Amino acid sequence: MQLWESVLIALRGLTTNKLRTALTMLGIIIGVAAVIALLSIGKGFERSFNRSIESMGTNVLWIIEGNFDIFGGSESSASSRQVSGRQRAAEPLTMGDIRAMANPARVAGVAAVAPVYQGWPRSVIRGQTEVTNSTITGVTPEYESVRNVILAMGNFISEMDLNRRSRVVVLGANVADELFEAFESPLGQTVKLNGIPFKVIGVMAEKERGIFGDENNDVLIPLSTAQTRLYKAGAFRGELKVSAIYVQVTTQAQMDSVSDEIDRVLREQHRIGPDDEKDFTIISQGELLEFGSSITAALSVFLGSIAAVSLLVGGIGIMNIMLVSVTERTREIGIRKAVGAKRRDILLQFLVEAIVLSLIGGFLGIGLGYSVSALLPVLMPDFEETVVTLDSILLATSFAAAVGLFFGVYPATRAARLKPIEALRYE
Repeated sequence: MQLWESVLIALRGLTTNKLRTALTMLGIIIGVAAVIALLSIGKGFERSFNRSIESMGTNVLWIIEGNFDIFGGSESSASSRQVSGRQRAAEPLTMGDIRAMANPARVAGVAAVAPVYQGWPRSVIRGQTEVTNSTITGVTPEYESVRNVILAMGNFISEMDLNRRSRVVVLGANVADELFEAFESPLGQTVKLNGIPFKVIGVMAEKERGIFGDENNDVLIPLSTAQTRLYKAGAFRGELKVSAIYVQVTTQAQMDSVSDEIDRVLREQHRIGPDDEKDFTIISQGELLEFGSSITAALSVFLGSIAAVSLLVGGIGIMNIMLVSVTERTREIGIRKAVGAKRRDILLQFLVEAIVLSLIGGFLGIGLGYSVSALLPVLMPDFEETVVTLDSILLATSFAAAVGLFFGVYPATRAARLKPIEALRYE
């Protein structure tokens, strides 16, 4: 009952000067809204990152040329490596490496191997319409299952297309929309890739934009066609070069063992000793997800710290207004003490008032922060997604209450220490 009475007294005191109360709560409202909005950006980034990794396929290893420490931020030169005390030129990834990895006698647990080749330029033209932001990639039939490609219409690249080096193409959803009208069927139509005519055999289903780019801008052609007819991939030791290799592992439990086996096989292929620096990098989905989580955690802490400054400023405002309130209500405090109120009663009264002030501001801040989070993707397309979680709401509300308690202690203590006679004589 005493606590509820203190709450009612606090509410009456806050409504006495509504403008001053509103201005005092403004700092808390902005602080809580900032915490929720900024943390929602971090959560949205994490979800987009994870979705982008998962869209690469299930149980996938990604092999690229060069020795890159992408998780530590350092990079080894791809142009040369120090091997056995002498300078050694780095070798590119080739079709010979792919055959070695796909050989079950050399690497067990591999479900599929999907090499890719990309080159420049990347112009897609139909009539007077040109698309220049597409990514033209040479792929094999395995790419469809390894990368979870879903077709909206038509067929994917076949083994026959690969063997014949056919000039056929599968268009991404955005590319098809730009080149063809809604009433037109792209299938069987001709488009020009870098000035060379290709027949459209399929259109990929629309996908959400990922953190690594928009797959809807992809243009897929047979790997052999990309290597020899569209671009000049070149050869190394009689084997055509590739840009990267995707390896799908049979089960999640085999990811580490397959990665180690591929490392061993590629060292043999590239004639690199077990203790020498390799000229390739193997990246797993698990490593990328772990890396993304660490980045997101650091981003959330950074954004939360920025928002916490607003709450700190709001807390200082609460302390300031509570000190003014103690001064204005000195006679009231004296009267309450004269009729029997104890020090703890006065202390509780002003503490409750500070906490109520913070909590009301906190609840208003939750509404504002949620609204800002919802509007950000609409007003700023760079923020593809924001995610407001219960954790961020509880964190912001708890922090607001803690701010009210912390910054209300000194004014409340000052009020409780006033002597009744001096308080009654105060003008």
